Amino acid sequence: MWNEGALARAFLMQRGHLFPWSAVLFALGIGLYFALPAEPSAQTLGLAGVAAIGLGAAALRAGWHVAPALWAVALVAAGFAVAGARAHVVAAPVLEFRYYGSVEGRVRAIDRSASDALRLTLDEVRLERMAPGETPAKVRVALHGAQGFLDPVPGTRVILTAFLSPPQGPVEPGGFDFRRHAWFQGLGAVGYTRTPVLVLAPPSAEMAAAVARARMALSARVQDALPGEAGGFAAAVLSGDRSGIGQDTLRALRESNLAHLLAISGLHMGLLAGFVFAALRLGILALPRAGVRLPAKKLAAGGALLAAAGYLALSGGNIATERAFVMAAVALLAVMLDRRAISLRAVALAALIVLVLRPEALMGPGFQMSFAATTALVAVFAALRERKGPRPPRWLAPVLAVVISSSVAGAATAPIGAAHFNQLSHFGLPANLLAVPLMGLLVIPAGVVAILLMPLGGEAAPLWAMGLGLDWILGVAHRAAGMPNAVGHVPAPPVTVLPLLALGGAFVALWRGHGRWAGLVPALVALALWTGTARPPVLVADEGALVGVMTADGRALSKERGAGFPASVWLENDGDGATRAEAVARWPEAGPVRHVWGKRRAANFEGCAPGEIVVMTERYDGPAQPCLLLDARRLEGAGSLAIWPDPGGHRVESATLREGRRLWTPATVAEVPARLAAAQAQ
Repeated sequence: MWNEGALARAFLMQRGHLFPWSAVLFALGIGLYFALPAEPSAQTLGLAGVAAIGLGAAALRAGWHVAPALWAVALVAAGFAVAGARAHVVAAPVLEFRYYGSVEGRVRAIDRSASDALRLTLDEVRLERMAPGETPAKVRVALHGAQGFLDPVPGTRVILTAFLSPPQGPVEPGGFDFRRHAWFQGLGAVGYTRTPVLVLAPPSAEMAAAVARARMALSARVQDALPGEAGGFAAAVLSGDRSGIGQDTLRALRESNLAHLLAISGLHMGLLAGFVFAALRLGILALPRAGVRLPAKKLAAGGALLAAAGYLALSGGNIATERAFVMAAVALLAVMLDRRAISLRAVALAALIVLVLRPEALMGPGFQMSFAATTALVAVFAALRERKGPRPPRWLAPVLAVVISSSVAGAATAPIGAAHFNQLSHFGLPANLLAVPLMGLLVIPAGVVAILLMPLGGEAAPLWAMGLGLDWILGVAHRAAGMPNAVGHVPAPPVTVLPLLALGGAFVALWRGHGRWAGLVPALVALALWTGTARPPVLVADEGALVGVMTADGRALSKERGAGFPASVWLENDGDGATRAEAVARWPEAGPVRHVWGKRRAANFEGCAPGEIVVMTERYDGPAQPCLLLDARRLEGAGSLAIWPDPGGHRVESATLREGRRLWTPATVAEVPARLAAAQAQ
């Protein structure tokens, strides 16, 4: 039986991991905020902040048997309050209608869309006939058609004619919420143009624009010296610019589980900081007298920290790179303060810093996969370090370290990657074993030397060496992706699966003693829920643009063209590897679900039978029908829909209603229930 003495001993065993548990509880509060069906009031957020401060202060004075509970509630409240405050701080106008006309703005960022079109993110935006207080702070425009302005430079002021629309919600209820993602990026509209972009003013002289131009200049110089896909890969690694990489290469990297080598994340930042640290330390120690007197280790750590900060600025400073820099900075500062550089406390500190600055990062796959891999690696290597028994030969240790690190990181991130991207790479482990060591031994060191020699014009040789390593990695990626059954497809899990997996994994990694294996229980429950996933029988895209019906052969799609993004995501979430053409071929000629799109088809609509589902892109003003008729009037504002069989007919689930009344959802969400009820009651 548990008594006070047993509880005291259990508490003392976990004392060394209280800080990592603090990060878990803080993240739990953030997750609670994002899970709410309605936006909490400012008073509620204020009370949560006051409660966090008060309970935290009380925990510092309370006894051991009360303090952990007080501290836990304080951390959850703090995470809740910080997430809510961040959502209000980033608030910016969002376009509320479809816009066509002149768009003027300053180029802030340049990337490529999923269709491989060049894409500009503009700030300081001006739109025709729109007041400044109603104009989005940032818009993103994909460039289609012939472009007279083919060399955009950050900081340049441009004008173009574009189609813009508000950021869309999930393509199915419970799916990835791009509308929420755009809110935290300050992105108030997205769209495209088919006309040339014109320059209004040259690049501005402000620091952010100058850094962005330096970044693009670095990318161009790298690709000039190293043409082809290897040059595009090198530019992505050194500057964060992925515009030089083709879609086939991106697909191969994703399917071989090597796409993480493109993102400037913990691996790249750690390799760069480690290389600079080792080079500086050896250089200082090589000095005849100063090497003995100077604190070489601390000076090298300081130099590596400066190099990492420069890498952060040069690479564009996106969320993944910021997260990687925080983790590297914590480790290097620990070295300078004579603390252990790699520990669960350091990982927790990095996570807390990232979550305080960007609490929305918790909801993204980048944060989840990065910290899952790091936590698992630190926990496993700490356990191996404490293990008693025979040790492998020293020459074998580096090989075992690579195998263990790749296996552990892959196992920790595989469920998260499968949940977000609906695929598993069957050859990801061997591909990483063949590719990752070369990143540390050749690619990153050669890249650092190339950047150092670039002002002197001596980058050709190190970039050539870098290209050799990248050619090998690309060869591994294409070979692994080209193997039979290289990729397995899995259905999207229920929303409860990832939180259960995270809590179970955290318990196994952080709890001390044999009780840690209790963390397998929520993990097994999560996997059981995942295997029992039921996909919606009918899915309807926003405004009825596409309909998908589940058949015995998989999801059937109603149209060959249009709504390409929902079509691909639906098939991915089903765990279906079919192409769109294959899914369209499954559509039954006659069935209980009909899609009526366009004015001509709507004009020829002659009615429906009881039990049928009709989705119509136009307004229907005819007599009442005995079926579930979802026309343009009833679909307005509802977002995408999932339709399930119900004893009373059909149950219609709206993505907009599933999101709830949040800061980032449209004000018309209040009108959706009545419209959907009218569709079922006619």
